[in-house]
Amino acid sequence: MNDRPALATQLIVAGLGAGVITSYAVAQGQNPLTALSITLFSALAAVMVGQVL
Repeated sequence: MNDRPALATQLIVAGLGAGVITSYAVAQGQNPLTALSITLFSALAAVMVGQVL
């Protein structure tokens, strides 16, 4: 039996986690597009690692 969460759930959780840090970075003056790209990369990387492990 597979006890891993669904792919959509992993994406949402990873995106929310990365989004918190991104919000802080934008508040400190980072370019929002750069922050968004970092968030997307982080979320995808977290899901890929989660699928492997």
